[in-house]
Amino acid sequence: MLNLIKNDPWLKPYEAAIEGRYDYYCQRLQTLTEKGHRTLTEFANGHLWYGLHRTGDGGWVFREWAPNATAIWLVGDFNDWQRRDEYRLTRLNPHGDWEVTLPDEALRHGQHYKMLVEWNGGSGERIPAFAQRVVQDAATAIFSAQVWDPRVATYKWRKKTFRPRRDPLLIYECHIGMAQDEERVGTFNEFRERVLPRVVKAGYNCIQVMAIQEHPYYGSFGYHVSNFFAPSSRFGTPEELKELIDEAHRQGVSVIMDLVHSHAVKNENEGLGLLAGDPCQYFYSGDRREHRQWDSLCFNYGSDDVCHFLLSNCKYWMDEFHFDGFRFDGVTSMIYLDHGLGTAYTDYSAYYNGGQDGDAICYLTLANALIHEVNPAAITIAEEVSGMPGLAAPIADGGYGFDYRMAMNIPDYWIKVIKERVDEDWKPTSLFWEVTNRRADEHTVSYAESHDQALVGDKTIIFRLVDADMYWHFAKGDENYTVSRGIALHKMIRLLTASTINGAYLNFMGNEFGHPEWIDFPRQGNGWSYKYARRQWSLRDNDRLCYQYLGLFDEEMIHLIGSVRNFQKKNILPVCQNDGDQVLAYLRGDLLFVFNFNPVKSFTDYGLLVPRGIYREVLGTDNPAFGGQGLSDATIDHYSCPDPLYRRQRKEWLRLYIPARTAVVLKRSEINV
Repeated sequence: MLNLIKNDPWLKPYEAAIEGRYDYYCQRLQTLTEKGHRTLTEFANGHLWYGLHRTGDGGWVFREWAPNATAIWLVGDFNDWQRRDEYRLTRLNPHGDWEVTLPDEALRHGQHYKMLVEWNGGSGERIPAFAQRVVQDAATAIFSAQVWDPRVATYKWRKKTFRPRRDPLLIYECHIGMAQDEERVGTFNEFRERVLPRVVKAGYNCIQVMAIQEHPYYGSFGYHVSNFFAPSSRFGTPEELKELIDEAHRQGVSVIMDLVHSHAVKNENEGLGLLAGDPCQYFYSGDRREHRQWDSLCFNYGSDDVCHFLLSNCKYWMDEFHFDGFRFDGVTSMIYLDHGLGTAYTDYSAYYNGGQDGDAICYLTLANALIHEVNPAAITIAEEVSGMPGLAAPIADGGYGFDYRMAMNIPDYWIKVIKERVDEDWKPTSLFWEVTNRRADEHTVSYAESHDQALVGDKTIIFRLVDADMYWHFAKGDENYTVSRGIALHKMIRLLTASTINGAYLNFMGNEFGHPEWIDFPRQGNGWSYKYARRQWSLRDNDRLCYQYLGLFDEEMIHLIGSVRNFQKKNILPVCQNDGDQVLAYLRGDLLFVFNFNPVKSFTDYGLLVPRGIYREVLGTDNPAFGGQGLSDATIDHYSCPDPLYRRQRKEWLRLYIPARTAVVLKRSEINV
């Protein structure tokens, strides 16, 4: 019996489905590795074969997989975009591989090119599937591949080996283009010079970078990918991306990529939609080809060639750019035939009702196996909302092999609480249950909000709490009740979420200091404005504004959690869950976390049964430096007091003053008497 089922007896009725899933993975692994005669790493080398490459004799070779094509030419600046015999490809085999070899002088660094593909009944210019450099013409807005000569464009890595720190993993989710104050697209260099130092100073040890794979529409946030092997040229060159990653590694920060393998853009000229006249070369046929809700195309994960393409893509980003792993986007959409839409996952039967895409599940398992074969220390995260059991369990146990799964219940819960409950109904038992409700055998990424909650049409936590008063009463000394309440709860929500992790914590760029506006990329509806596609760091740096309070608190909170080795593994021991008083307290190692969510009542000498010791404040939301009122003295040592009734439990009373709507973290030390 697989450990996944042993660890959760409620899965026993679905044993056949779980074991069948695992057996199918083993069978496909055997097929792809030729029954073990090669590794999965050796299989996933499509990027070294296909596309444009230098040859050993100094020339060029270009290859493409296009089984439906009848003829292919390379066209570009070098031949006036015309068919020339010397640039015509030859079909190599029945599989559909095409090739052309060219002398050194046939192509020059920086030239633009495409394939001109013919098929029965049609033709068209196409960007190669494995193109590693794609650019957009500023005048015509047309995308094309670009010759990128490794002899000209080289990068020498300064930090050649790096091991991500995961004790705990503290993730800063970011977008290169919108990471600057100015109303324009930011660059890799600007992020490295201006934003990365902020991340390091704030204590985060990992950046999760969005929108790296080339996408024709900037406003898609990078989720409608056209060119899977090309880093988006709107942010800079491949070498500049490498320099950013290299510098992050030198600063002790790992870099993971928001990987989009859940779907592809429908564009035919830029993408894979009709590469060689066959609409199903990479994608499912019939009704399954299109993802109607996302207006995109769904990969055929049952095809070995498509698996080869996608697995090679994983390996390419790790080998070529030294990415430390991936956050897989849209996993729910991949693993369910209905993309997880319209199904209420209220019990286990919904996960094993025949509505799952076994090929997609197998692909994700293969991807995790490959990624950890390439780099055993790599990080993989699944964005999955349904709660599919085993997603972040080891493959050998019957799981999918992800290291973490996104705890997507938590931000949804915070939105619901803020929208629907008055302050008097914020009950500790409910709050504590939600942030700690997860499978014991799977690690999660906890977060109060990500980029999803910052998009136009939604609201960030600070915006829900304060709304328009952010624009009128966010100057220090001018806070009204709404602003003071919002600042207090913003800190408490984050502290409760971050301090109860069992794996990792995530924050989206700017949300830590309460960025005041949603994200709205340039589009026709807003006059192609960049006003909301940026981060206003100047607000965070202005010592006259309350944004500084929130930013400083987040910095102290992250440093505190990061200072405790393997914080995420320490048991969470409940001390108090009093819904009447709205007081919550729990221990993690030597840290005691105490929250008073009561909006009006402060408590004097509030008794908490804790291990014997001296307790001193190390972080408090009521600290004036963080916008608090300073009602308690943070310099006081709090001694626990013995009680004969609890001597056998080795517990003593700690009596604290807990102001209304505040939280405090106290560190325990031994009493040496």
